[in-house]
Amino acid sequence: MALKLRKRVIEALSSRPGEKLKAREIATWICEKYPEEAAAKLHASASLKNQTDLLNQLVAEIGSCRPQWQKMHPEFRTAEGIKPRLYYWTSKSEEDEVEEAELEGEALLPGSDEPKIREHDLYPMLIEFMFAEQGVHGYRIDERKSSNSRGPGGNKWLFPDVVGIENLTDGLDPEVVAAIRESRDKRLRLWSFEVKILINRSNARETYFQAVSNSSWANLGYLVAAEIEGADTLKELRIRYAMHGIGLIKLDAANPAESQILIPARERHDLEWAKCSRLSRENRDLSAFMKRVRQFFQTGDL
Repeated sequence: MALKLRKRVIEALSSRPGEKLKAREIATWICEKYPEEAAAKLHASASLKNQTDLLNQLVAEIGSCRPQWQKMHPEFRTAEGIKPRLYYWTSKSEEDEVEEAELEGEALLPGSDEPKIREHDLYPMLIEFMFAEQGVHGYRIDERKSSNSRGPGGNKWLFPDVVGIENLTDGLDPEVVAAIRESRDKRLRLWSFEVKILINRSNARETYFQAVSNSSWANLGYLVAAEIEGADTLKELRIRYAMHGIGLIKLDAANPAESQILIPARERHDLEWAKCSRLSRENRDLSAFMKRVRQFFQTGDL
């Protein structure tokens, strides 16, 4: 009895809608649910010696066949990131998934029954990760503190969610730091982060260009997401990166220390001080952040 892998994978996912599974979990389910078909595949191949070899083969075939299967079955989705790809089945469109995540501002922690998280819950996680990973001191920017002096829509895509300062002289000999200060060489980098719960094919371009707009003043700009769905989504973001240089961070909401920079941002060597001025005039949080920047130039202390 031949193993009809596509049929069995769809059956495994559709029987547990919305649940994200690793390819190995799907392969294990198939072997347990259809032992005769699995045994027939094992014995039919001279290269497969045991059950472990069979599972590895099924995992490889699921991965290689995924793009074709997704074209045939729009309900078949994947979540991308630094961990193994997750597969799931849903009746929602990609637009519906984004609307649910962004408008409600909530998403379940991947692979768990933990309470839902909001986009605002991601900000301190990102700040924690960036300080541990890059030594960047992060600060939250609340768009609600803006003056909106330019009328409705005047501040659209203007403010990032989080900003950061990186001290480039940290750890250097004091005499070297003094020499850098006297030479007016570069002593810090400013970072900008646009945070999303979910990025998929339906909102990849919009969220990326939002990050481009919000980060145009900074040395380094990043788009940050708790969930990234679909290999095509990562491909799209890499294409945009080649043109605009905004990086990508996959934030692990369950364990922020396991987050990772998937696409390093391309550095702009000059700050856009005119844009910084507008941001500072329009938003109290940005004004306080720029005050920290000034104090750092004066004292060298964050």
